[in-house]
Amino acid sequence: MSNPLKFGIIGAAAYVAPRHLQAIHDTGNTLIAALDPYDNVGHLDRLSPNCAYFTEFERFDRHASKLERRGEGFDWVSVCTPNYLHDSHCMSGLRWGANIICEKPLVMSPWNLDELQEAEVRYSGRIYTVMQLRLHAVIQKLQQSLPTTDGLRHVDLTYITSRGPWYSHSWKNDEAKSGGIIFNIGIHFLDVLLQLFGPVRQFDVFHRDRERIMGVFEHANTVVRWFLSISRDDLPADVLTPTYRSLTIDGEEVEFSGGFTDLHTQVYRETLAGHGVGIDDVRPTIVLGHAVRNAKCRTPHNAIDVHPLAKRYTE
Repeated sequence: MSNPLKFGIIGAAAYVAPRHLQAIHDTGNTLIAALDPYDNVGHLDRLSPNCAYFTEFERFDRHASKLERRGEGFDWVSVCTPNYLHDSHCMSGLRWGANIICEKPLVMSPWNLDELQEAEVRYSGRIYTVMQLRLHAVIQKLQQSLPTTDGLRHVDLTYITSRGPWYSHSWKNDEAKSGGIIFNIGIHFLDVLLQLFGPVRQFDVFHRDRERIMGVFEHANTVVRWFLSISRDDLPADVLTPTYRSLTIDGEEVEFSGGFTDLHTQVYRETLAGHGVGIDDVRPTIVLGHAVRNAKCRTPHNAIDVHPLAKRYTE
């Protein structure tokens, strides 16, 4: 049996960090060091009680460099920090001699992908990102059996995930740090649409504010009306849960509300087996997200282009 791989994690107090810790554990590997300026990291005790912990990047950097010089360094570094820090922390991990698994979105600007690829060559490492919906059983089945159509396919995508007052005080609500709604909650769904329907030929954004964004994508033979929101006020009246996901294709609902529990572990297994989502794999998603984020909103030419839940924002 091979020896466990040695992991470090940057962003150990992040909301998503426990999923990474569980994935490291479930794949039979070991977390040897963790970094976060906030000390809300008691979850480390459950799976990685002996890992070194740092609250300052400089001390973590010193520790990582020392381990690397001794030949005891990280094999992999997991990056779970705020979005605007991802590229910097990925490069640091490469410099320590590790490969990288980075939370979504890998970056928020396409040119940062070029810089990361240059760093991969410079340090002989690889960077992968977490696009776990690609591994969702329903999405994979749909991709393999999507009905063909002679005409135009019509799709509605809805994702509403309610956030409380804390969100307005978080880096997530600072568009310069998070990339806004389209990157912070929408990136997985952009990725899925590209996987299912191919490149976006053109698009429009009809409304954007700090709590929601909506528009329409035109693929080769598919039109997608999409609506993303973090406001509880946008939930349909009959939805009693704080999160609502819906994908309809030509009026038929595709149910994928469940099946999210172990996706990070699946991502780690695939990545460690050499099948991860690398920079070129995710580039079309980042390019599309950047274009949507920076697009000017316009008035819809036709009411049919507007997502049903979004009509009140465009009238």
